[in-house]
Amino acid sequence: MKQKFSFKINFKKSKIPSRKKLVGKYSLLEPLNIKKHSKDLYVNFSKDKKNRIWAYLPYGPFKTYKIFKKWLKTFCLKKDPFFYAIYSKKHKQYCGMASYLRITPNYGVIEVGHINYSPILQNTTEGTETMYLMMKNAFEYLGNRRYEWKCNDLNIPSKNAAKRLGFKFEGVFRQMQITKGRNRDNAWFSIIDKEWKKIKKGYFNFLKKSNFDNEYKQINKLKFKK
Repeated sequence: MKQKFSFKINFKKSKIPSRKKLVGKYSLLEPLNIKKHSKDLYVNFSKDKKNRIWAYLPYGPFKTYKIFKKWLKTFCLKKDPFFYAIYSKKHKQYCGMASYLRITPNYGVIEVGHINYSPILQNTTEGTETMYLMMKNAFEYLGNRRYEWKCNDLNIPSKNAAKRLGFKFEGVFRQMQITKGRNRDNAWFSIIDKEWKKIKKGYFNFLKKSNFDNEYKQINKLKFKK
């Protein structure tokens, strides 16, 4: 049987995330600054009285601001994962976090993860735009070929969010991790560079001002042409 080989590519290297802000119409992402962002983040995360936002994350909840701030210092100031604080222009507060991780410049692969939206950011235009800004930056500025999303296979809301945001389901890696003493199977999703142009157009149409009423409620849902 004749051996098969994949297509050749002329790819040098993608960039690593920089300290620049990612600015949108409704939201703003700033590289994490503990002095500037930590208080807002703790206050808004604490609005989730049942701590549901921490259920599938490998850390949290944090009982006090002091403990939360210590975690930020020890975990969130690295180059990988590279964390952003999410600012809502509507609420004029920092109300969520997200990061790039598993950053692999030689292959042009980067993952979005450690996504944590406080109750006031969940199911909002700002939340959707945040994912668009990170995606756009990953492909257009950093020059990646592949953008990944993984989550606990039991995390149905996260899997639904990935599909809604344009990611394609790739499969489940069984028994990949142990998180908070429990087995974790990871569901994997991705977007690749050749898909980006079509996906970007979907976000562009969704984020137009004409797609929202006076109370910023969407008229048409986010959708992508096949």
